[in-house]
Amino acid sequence: MEQLFTLSIALLAGLFMSRVVKQLKLPAVTAYLIGGILIGPYCLGRLGIPGLGFVSHQNVVDYKIISDVALGFIAFSIGNEFRLSQLKKTGRQATVVAFAEALTASFFVMAVMVCMHYLLGEKFPMPVALLLGAIATATAPAATLMVVRQYKAKGELTDILLPIVALDDAIALAVFAVVSGVAQAVDLGQFNVVSILLEPMLEILLSLALGAVLGVVLTFCERFFFSNSKRLSLCLTFVILATALSMNKIQIGGMSVGFSSLLVCMMTGTMFCNLCNFSEEMMDRTDQWTAPVFILFFVLSGAELEFSVFSDMAIVGVGIVYILSRCVGKYLGAFFGSRAMKCNANIVKYLGITLFPQAGVALGMSLAVTETMGEQGALIRNITLFAVLIYELAGPMMTKIALTKAGEITAKPPVVKRVNTGRERHERV
Repeated sequence: MEQLFTLSIALLAGLFMSRVVKQLKLPAVTAYLIGGILIGPYCLGRLGIPGLGFVSHQNVVDYKIISDVALGFIAFSIGNEFRLSQLKKTGRQATVVAFAEALTASFFVMAVMVCMHYLLGEKFPMPVALLLGAIATATAPAATLMVVRQYKAKGELTDILLPIVALDDAIALAVFAVVSGVAQAVDLGQFNVVSILLEPMLEILLSLALGAVLGVVLTFCERFFFSNSKRLSLCLTFVILATALSMNKIQIGGMSVGFSSLLVCMMTGTMFCNLCNFSEEMMDRTDQWTAPVFILFFVLSGAELEFSVFSDMAIVGVGIVYILSRCVGKYLGAFFGSRAMKCNANIVKYLGITLFPQAGVALGMSLAVTETMGEQGALIRNITLFAVLIYELAGPMMTKIALTKAGEITAKPPVVKRVNTGRERHERV
C-alpha cells in the first residue's frame, strides 16, 4: 500500500505542478522535475512519513524499474525518427552534425578540465578531467522528446534534432568507454587495448543486433493480431522485454560485455517502424499510453537530484565551469557541423541550444566510474549530479525557446466546442 500511495503522490505532484508552470509558460518537463524535488528527500521527505513523498535517496532508487521502463519507451519512440523515408532527407546531415557536436563538446570540456587539473593539482586528478570530457558528450533524449511532443514542434530543426539526440548517445557510449580505458591507464600506468577499443565496440554492435532481432520478431508477431488493443499490448510487451534483456551481460573471450538499453530499444523501434505497415498508428497509441509513465520518470528524476552537492564550493565551482564549457562545445560543434552540411539558417543558429539537456546517460556513466575509481569516481559523480540538476531545470526551457525562435512551435489556435442548449452556440475553451 505504501508504494502505491507514494506513486499516487508522485503523479499528483507532477500533474499539479504542470498547472502552476503553465502560467509561467514553462515546459511540463520542468514541472515534473520540480514536483519531484518538492516530494523528495530534501523537502516533503524530510518529514519522514513513509508513503508521503520519498523519505531518502534509497527510497527513490527502489522505484528504478519505472525509470528503466520509461527510458525504454523513450528510446523506442526515438527509433520512429529513423524511418528510411526520413533518413533519405536528413540522415547524412544528422550523422555528420551528431559527430561534430558530440566530439567538439567532449574535446572542449576535456581541454578546459585538463587546464583546471594543472591549476588545482592533485585536488583535481587528470583521470577526473578526462572522464568529465567524455561524459560531456551525452545529451538527454527524454527531456528533448517531451518538449517536442508537448508543443507539437514541426519543422526542419525538429526533424534533424531527434535523430541527432539518438545518435548522440551511441557516440557518448563509445567515447566514454575509450576515455575510461585511457583514464585507467593514466591512473594505473597500464594500457589495455581490449578495454579501450574492443569492449565499447562490442557493446554498441551487440545492442544494435539485439534490438534489430527484437524489432523483426515484433513485426512478425504483430501479424497474428488484428485488434489495435492487442497490437498495442504486444508493442508494450516487446519494449519491456528489450529493457529487461539489455540489463544482462554476456561473456566473450574472458570479457564481460553489457548492452545499452537505449540502443536496444531504439533499434527495436527503428526496425518496427520500417518493417510494419501500420507502425505509425501503433507508435501514436504507444505515446498516449505511456504519458503517466513519463510523468513518473521525471518526478523520480527530480526526487533523485542531490542538493547536498551545494555544500561543497569546490564541486560548485568545477560544476559551473563544466556546464559552461559543455554548452559552448555543444553549440560550436552543432553550429559548424550544420553549417558545413549546408543546413538551413534556423538549424545552424538554434540546434546547439536544444542539445544542452543532460541526465540519464550521463548519470549512468558517472555511476560506472564511482564503482571502479573510488574517491575520484565520487568526485566525478558529484560534479555530474550538480550539472544535471542545472541542466534538467534549465534545459527544457531553453529547448522550447530555441524551437519557438526557429518557428517550429506555434501558438495553439483556440479550441471551439459546440454546446446544445436549445439553440446552438460556440464557446471558447
